[in-house]
Amino acid sequence: MLLAIDVGNTNITCAAYNDRKLVNEWRISTSASRTAEEYGVWLSQAMALDNLKLGDIKDAIVATVVPETLFNIKGFCRRYFGVAPMVIGEAGVDLGMKPLIDNPAEAGADRLVDAVAAHAIYGGPLVVVDFGTGTTLDVVDENGNYIGGVIAPGVNLSLDALHKAAAKLPRIAVARPSRVIGKNTLECMQSGIYWGYIAMIEGLIARIRAEYGENLKVIATGGLAPLFDKGTDIIDHVDADLTLTGLVEIFYKNN
Repeated sequence: MLLAIDVGNTNITCAAYNDRKLVNEWRISTSASRTAEEYGVWLSQAMALDNLKLGDIKDAIVATVVPETLFNIKGFCRRYFGVAPMVIGEAGVDLGMKPLIDNPAEAGADRLVDAVAAHAIYGGPLVVVDFGTGTTLDVVDENGNYIGGVIAPGVNLSLDALHKAAAKLPRIAVARPSRVIGKNTLECMQSGIYWGYIAMIEGLIARIRAEYGENLKVIATGGLAPLFDKGTDIIDHVDADLTLTGLVEIFYKNN
């Protein structure tokens, strides 16, 4: 089996694939100090609950936006699987697309992998909206090339900042309010976050389409994507496993 490892700013997702078929996936919080042995103990226990074992893994591919984690993840793969993992961004790894931006090395591995997956599944041109630690919008042309995008603070990051900066504002969960005009502090905050982000996404997509000159498809991913999809018609598809799918595509493109 292939282990696809997606290291985000908040969580690490490990997913096992038999050929291209997802077997299962597991998540753990991201920590730059977690050792190879700690990864091994955690994943072996998680896999055992699904009647799987580390020895079932024969290959691995990694995308990380937290470079400090890479050394221990590589050590984890070598020690427990006996393989050097394929790493997005390292020399010799063909993405099958080109990052057509000023400095290609700046492009986040997750954003490039999402672009590969979205184009493979949905064609192009398109925009990938990722509701992650940051809210990103990435533009992919008709040939599958990544041509740039937008980075904004993530939804939960904005909520944390609002709570910490304003003494009287509580910490709240993200929810879709029934109306825009709030009648109390909680409703006002929920409206500002939910409908504010809906307005931001709709406004940015409109400007991106106008600048690009075509009616690009919109693909949403990230944990909050289904929630925000309910508040707008601008999202064409929600794909929770976009990054993992992209990792699998890239692995087989190189093998």
